[in-house]
Amino acid sequence: MSGIFKAYDIRGIYPSDINADVAYAIGRAYITFTGAKKVVIGRDMRPHSQQLFDGLSRGITDQGADVIDIGLSSTPQSYFANGTLKADGSVMITASHNPGEWNGMKLCRANAVPISGATGIMDIQKIVENRAWNEPDAKGSISTYDIKAEYKAFLRSFGKLDRKLKVVVDYANAMGLYEIAGITDLFDIVPLYDTLDGTFPNHEANPLQTETLDAIRAKVKEVGADFGAAFDGDADRCGFIDDQGEIIPMDLFTALIAQDILSRGPATILYDLRSSRAVKECIEANGGKAVQCRVGHAFIKNQMREYDAVFAGELSGHYYFKQNFTAESQGLAMIMLANLICAKNVPLHELVAPLRKYYSSGEINSKVADVAPILDALRQKYADGHMFELDGISSEYDNWWFNVRASNTEPLLRLIVEADTRELMEAKRDELLKLIRG
Repeated sequence: MSGIFKAYDIRGIYPSDINADVAYAIGRAYITFTGAKKVVIGRDMRPHSQQLFDGLSRGITDQGADVIDIGLSSTPQSYFANGTLKADGSVMITASHNPGEWNGMKLCRANAVPISGATGIMDIQKIVENRAWNEPDAKGSISTYDIKAEYKAFLRSFGKLDRKLKVVVDYANAMGLYEIAGITDLFDIVPLYDTLDGTFPNHEANPLQTETLDAIRAKVKEVGADFGAAFDGDADRCGFIDDQGEIIPMDLFTALIAQDILSRGPATILYDLRSSRAVKECIEANGGKAVQCRVGHAFIKNQMREYDAVFAGELSGHYYFKQNFTAESQGLAMIMLANLICAKNVPLHELVAPLRKYYSSGEINSKVADVAPILDALRQKYADGHMFELDGISSEYDNWWFNVRASNTEPLLRLIVEADTRELMEAKRDELLKLIRG
């Protein structure tokens, strides 16, 4: 069971790793650790999410706290409910993009502040393992609440659409169906895989796996759509496709959304340190303050609060909005992309084209026996650049830059290189890989 407690969430295979009994213990431990009195619980469409809800809610109420059951929901909706209902915390039952035999939980405090491995998940693990909870004087209760109408109004309040854009949406048989249910009438939707099925019969619900985007790319071109949107399993990530069927790199999508946000006035926007230089340049050109952030939603959300940022984009397709309690909202990302297309009145590929100005290696993983000496060698060799260690080691030069960071969970180093020319990028990529891999 100890293996289910991860850096950012709780996740394992049902029922061997995680089941109703384990969920019950997590419920009691969560309340013991947080002291929460009122907890929102949402869940995805996996066949066993109901069983986990039953166990979790029983544990929470046995520990004396009340449960607000919002039923089936996307993860962004659960964050919205947490803040809107002024709960003391929330739990979203989901394993996100993992295959159907997996399940898990995303834990938050009040105002959708995430609980990560460093800020509580490992403490909850210890409480579970030791069954270190007290018996309360009274049990809590379970009530239900339908958050859909309020989330619908929230999303629609940001729309500035002057026409219905044609959009292909790949729901991946998952919670994107709930995430954008309140705004589908604003678009001419061409749906793919639009029935809930937690066994994911068509493809893995993971837009980072580019082969999962083959169907939506083809459909966008077939129907002449303005863009495509492909959701992951719990709809806290989304991959976007331009009108020519091309994948929009997720860092460049951050720059697109920034343009709509900054049309309302100056603001601070965070961007994943692995992002293209084009992102920073675009934010600043549109009157924003661009601030780099490290990788991982718990770190990004904390940094957004620190800098009072209105938006942050991560290379993995997470897009964070201050208005949704500094959490993801892919429905809001979709609305803002549509706003930009309507305002500029040009095809999406023309909006992306100016951002495709540099050459990136993408993130390359290398298995290494010992991380520390490699990082020391990088510090020495590339000290002549602008070096910083926000997340791993980054060094910036006039015409290229790189970042190398260690995986949180595996003996891996992750490298990304970007340069002004393809030739320079490939040369520096190979140079760095030789040093990393020996």
